[in-house]
Amino acid sequence: MKIALFSDVHANLPALTAMFESLDKQQPDAIYCLGDLVGYHIWPNEVIAEIRKRSITTLAGNHDLKPDNYPPISIEELANAGAAYAYHIVGVNERNYLKTLPAHIRLNYQIKDEEFNILMVHGSPKSVNEYVLEDTDEVYVLSLLEEANAAILFVGHSHLPYQRVLQNSKGEFKLIINTGSAGKPKDKCPKGCYVLIHINQNTSLKRKENFPKIEFIRFDYDLEKATNAIVNSPLPSELADRLMGGF
Repeated sequence: MKIALFSDVHANLPALTAMFESLDKQQPDAIYCLGDLVGYHIWPNEVIAEIRKRSITTLAGNHDLKPDNYPPISIEELANAGAAYAYHIVGVNERNYLKTLPAHIRLNYQIKDEEFNILMVHGSPKSVNEYVLEDTDEVYVLSLLEEANAAILFVGHSHLPYQRVLQNSKGEFKLIINTGSAGKPKDKCPKGCYVLIHINQNTSLKRKENFPKIEFIRFDYDLEKATNAIVNSPLPSELADRLMGGF
């Protein structure tokens, strides 16, 4: 089985379009989104429409919770809205959709004599706003996984892709994977990122050679279109610079 996961599109429609073109070639069996469909860009409604058209199961990211604080305003007010513009322009139907998104997605696997859980969150199992970074304290991360009853944890939020292997006091292996960002990378590479996890009949967390295969897929997209759209909108031009530099 091949599962695709992505996160942090942040209303970047050109990036999402390019990612789907890449994903269609991969032909995954399932696709999950770890949240943050909106914020930082001008296409929140179009991005939500594409996600819904493909019936992709999606989590609520911290930015997906923000539009309620930024009600629709007049065109004149939008012109001076600055960074808040990205939330004010979210449509009523789109806001209602965002309100219904779950906090966690859990998959339970039983392969041969081994059972393990995959947990998907935006920030951490405890909070949508918490970062689980590559260097987050190992003891703390293991405690998060223990509380959540998760052997494999997928996170987003930081926009920094990584794969980390930990081992608890019982000798059990745990995997943490950050999917990076599809629409607003922050690892100094402007290419979008998503993840593929491959699970087969021999997959096991007891032996490293049988761990599920994790692939980080980087893809190009129309960066010029994405940055020009920011420059020509009420959004701060700094956001275009960040897209160009991947930070």
